[in-house]
Amino acid sequence: MKLSHLSETLIGSEIVKLGGEIREKIRQGERIYNFTVGDFDPSIFPIPKELEDAIVDAYRKHFTNYPAAEGNLDLREAIHSFTKDTEGLDYNINEILVASGGRPLIYSLFRAICDQGDKVIYAVPSWNNNHYTHFVGGEHIVIEAKAENNFMPIAKDIREHVKKASLIALCSPQNPTGTTFKKHDLEAICDLVIEENQRREENEKKLYVMYDQMYWHLTYGDIQHYNPVSLRPAMREYTIFIDAISKVFAATGVRVGWSFGPATIISKMKAILTHLGAWAPMAEQKAVAQFLGKRDAIQKYLTHFKKEVEERLRRIYDGFMQLKSEGLAVDAIAPEAAIYLTIKIDLAGKKTAEGKLLENQAEVTAYLLNEAKLAVVPFYAFGADKSSAWYRLSVGTCKKEEIGEMIGKLREALKKLKS
Repeated sequence: MKLSHLSETLIGSEIVKLGGEIREKIRQGERIYNFTVGDFDPSIFPIPKELEDAIVDAYRKHFTNYPAAEGNLDLREAIHSFTKDTEGLDYNINEILVASGGRPLIYSLFRAICDQGDKVIYAVPSWNNNHYTHFVGGEHIVIEAKAENNFMPIAKDIREHVKKASLIALCSPQNPTGTTFKKHDLEAICDLVIEENQRREENEKKLYVMYDQMYWHLTYGDIQHYNPVSLRPAMREYTIFIDAISKVFAATGVRVGWSFGPATIISKMKAILTHLGAWAPMAEQKAVAQFLGKRDAIQKYLTHFKKEVEERLRRIYDGFMQLKSEGLAVDAIAPEAAIYLTIKIDLAGKKTAEGKLLENQAEVTAYLLNEAKLAVVPFYAFGADKSSAWYRLSVGTCKKEEIGEMIGKLREALKKLKS
């Protein structure tokens, strides 16, 4: 059956494929250390009690009708206040748009800015930029981020591509790496955008930046989060932020996200979403509007939540460093942010105990799952080169007692391999 060009050319998800294999093994009774899911186990990381109570209360008060297309006024006012107080960003109510999480906002942003054939610049590994660029028929300008930069893009690699580009998609803290922009690196990218837009004619489309900061509250140690507009106020004209409660409050299924940026772009995104009906549910909007005003409760929740996530990340990182010190072919980047650890398992070219050669990274991933019972997502699932030995490890469903067991099983599996 012949269908649309878009549907015929959609790229399958490596993560979904891997998830299917994991579910089948679990169904058959195998013990799998599943670190693939960019989500939370609610029994380990529940949403804040105050938010939960407010959602239940909102449904009991029968807030079950359509919300405003741009998001309810009380929620946009709460987002305005929360963003101003926590990040020093002061956006008017008409510069804020609410939707059912970050995805429809990102989609509508791509649609609002990009025409078919427009250049879209994004780094890999990164989450879903390749798919959104495909949706709008854009030209993929792919920057291969490097380990020496903690897999974050830098201005030097972007500069040659900005001419006639319409959008740069940035994310910090980054999914899948859990790493962040250093201040000077983000400043350099901002300066590049400002310089390019000053060069363009008045009637020429500007170069915009999508800044996905979904994980920005979840930074650890001395790591600081930076954003384009605070670093360079001139970036306000060109920056559209993506944010939500999904990660910061372990509320991925509650589906309340928001975008803020230039009113003209926000209004066009609203018009697109109006036709999709991708609004956040009325009751959840009412609840989040109420909860964002409870700053003491938010701080108390974040203190505990961040401590628990960071402990898991650091314990796994320490485990990998121990394996590395034993001469095993692994590495990791020290935890910075989000719920992810960037790990390296470099086994391609080695042979199993049965003499089977692990010819490529896909076979390494399968070996880890079958022999170590370890499920992690390869960076090539996020657009990186197929030969990349780096992986995303997510702790959103991690039980602390599993960490030592997982490191032990991995050690056993690594030691079975022969050069």
